[in-house]
Amino acid sequence: MQRRRAKVGYRSFFHAGVARCGLALLLALAAAGMARAAPQEPPMVDAHRLLDLDIAAQDLAEALELFSRSTGMAVLVDRELTRGRRSVRVQGRYSARDALSRLLTGSGLMARYARSDAFTLQVAQLSDAPAPKGAGGNAGTWASDSFASALQRAVEAGLCRSELTRPGRYRAVLQLWIDRGGHIEHSRLVTTTGDLRRDEALVQSLSETWVERPTPSSLRQPVTLLLIPDSAGKRMDCRQRQGASGA
Repeated sequence: MQRRRAKVGYRSFFHAGVARCGLALLLALAAAGMARAAPQEPPMVDAHRLLDLDIAAQDLAEALELFSRSTGMAVLVDRELTRGRRSVRVQGRYSARDALSRLLTGSGLMARYARSDAFTLQVAQLSDAPAPKGAGGNAGTWASDSFASALQRAVEAGLCRSELTRPGRYRAVLQLWIDRGGHIEHSRLVTTTGDLRRDEALVQSLSETWVERPTPSSLRQPVTLLLIPDSAGKRMDCRQRQGASGA
């Protein structure tokens, strides 16, 4: 009887040992499986690598979705912010950052990067650019109407460069953000001209516009600009402006 008990005890011990070994093996396998199944962090997207892109002008939310798929950049956007806004066409070789900057032209929005390959959008804000040398003390002395006249001349000169954007034949409402140096840093096309090609040319022209006077600190921004058809038949004489500029 004693031997039998010993034998049973031995068996019990042996089975318990196997069970413990089996448990250890299962745990080891489970750990290995978890290691294999653990989600891998996606590689960081090189935001400066040149990409071949062709994203048509369209609803901004849809354009951003296509941009994300084309570049691999992560986008986090409030739909309310993009509602009613459109993108311009992005076609050619661009880095992801340059393409995004172009995509947002005329939307009144700007990108805020959480990391090099992830961003959200916010309403356009002016960078804290320094005023031109020699203009710091005089910036506040320019009368508002004087700056408004300079802005009007600059915008008209820019729009006169292209037959497509020449004022007098279409209606549009735009908002402009002008930095202290007189550069139009951001713009938003609030209402379409009815021609997508003209819309794109319009916001592109504004992005290249510079006002010859520093922006008064008292100027409320964004500045709203209304372009209307010339019902009186007195269309702007762009030839005179081009001649004055030497074009």
